[in-house]
This record gives sequence, C-alpha cells and structure tokens, in this order.
Amino acid sequence: MSILYRNWPHLLAILWFIGCWVGYTRYAIWKGRDTACLASVLHLYREDWMRRLLMRDNRIADASVIGNLERNASFFASSTLIILAGILTVLGSTDRAVSILADLPFVQPASRGMSELKLLGLAVVFVYAFFTFSWCMRQYNFAAVLVGSAPMMGERHVTEQERKAFAERAARVVSLAANQFNFGLRSYYFGLAMLAWFINPWFFMLVTGGVVLVLYRREFHSDVLDVMVYTPTQALEAPKERVE
Repeated sequence: MSILYRNWPHLLAILWFIGCWVGYTRYAIWKGRDTACLASVLHLYREDWMRRLLMRDNRIADASVIGNLERNASFFASSTLIILAGILTVLGSTDRAVSILADLPFVQPASRGMSELKLLGLAVVFVYAFFTFSWCMRQYNFAAVLVGSAPMMGERHVTEQERKAFAERAARVVSLAANQFNFGLRSYYFGLAMLAWFINPWFFMLVTGGVVLVLYRREFHSDVLDVMVYTPTQALEAPKERVE
C-alpha cells in the first residue's frame, strides 16, 4: 500500500491516459454515426469510388490506389518495429537513460523500476500499433481481391442489385482497413504523449488531454472536412480562394 501511496500521481496519470484513449475512440465512433466527420464522409466517397469502378473495364488505376494505401500501412508497420527495437535497447540500459533524464530541467526523479515501467508502457502502445497496421495491410489485401473480382461492364447476368451490393461491400472493406490505419495513427499520437510521462505525471496528463483535443479538431472540425462536405451549390456560392 505504501508503494501505491507514493506513486499515486503515476497511477492517476496512466488511468487518465487509458481513459482518454479509449473514451475518445468510443466517442468518435458514436458521434460519427450522425455527425459529419472524416471517417463518415470518406466512406461516402469510397462508395462513389466503387460504383464508378463498376463502370470501368480498366481497373489498373483502382488497383494502384489500393496498393499505395497498403504501402502506407506497411511503412508504418516497419517503422513501429524499429521503434520497438529502440525501446527494448533502452530497457537494457535503464540506469544510463535515467541518469540522462535526471539532468534535464523539470524532470521529476524516478526510480529504475518506475522508469522500466514507463518504457514497458510505451512498448505496449507500439505493439498495439504494429498489430493494428499489420491488420490494416491484410484488409487492404482483401480489398484488392474484391477489386479483382468486381463484375465487368459487359456481364449481362449481373443485376443492378448485385452491383450495388458489391459496391457497398467493397467500400465497407476499404473503410474498415482505413479505420485500422486511423487507429494505428492514434497509437502514434498517444505514444508521443506518453513520452511526457518521463518528465512528470502531471505534464503527461496535460499532453494527453492536448492530444485528444488535436484529434477531435482534425476529425470533426478540420478545414479539409469542410471542403469534402461541400455540395456543388455551396462550392459555386463560396468565395474563391487561392490555394498556395
């Protein structure tokens, strides 16, 4: 009990961290069901994409787009492994890392055990990120298979109802892959926030709250979202701005 009493700020900070991460994820899913956000708007564009795909005989460009999206996830998965290797390397020389951090301003002194706990927590975040990005890669592979199996324009035995169902199903698979990619990026955001834990738990809590605000701003109130939800009428009525 004495150990918990001495380290209660750290315990509070990690609970706040988990609550912010899980809470924002649940909130974003719930709010996105009836509010325009990047995820919901992009899903509509993916449905348009798949409907137009069925109107083309040449799907090379579509397959190329799927391949580019998969390579993005592959890049982050590989980068995550490098980060994990670095964290494990630091775990092997915790005393030296603690001594270096102790010389920095505003850093609260921590024992070796607490420093190792922080490093393990950081490793858990990036292990989750790796599994998320690798699952995202697999789902983009599934999407590539769907693109390859899409009915051609000249197939008369394929009904319009079947084409519509295919477009919705394919768009859903691509959106699921994109959501996993989004979850992986959030892991990076919160992983960077966890670095503040090495300074002190209160700063860690502050940075975690800031990450939630940044994510909310970009997901629900970003400029790119305003552009994507424009209707043609709004686009004609809007003042012309120069893009630089």
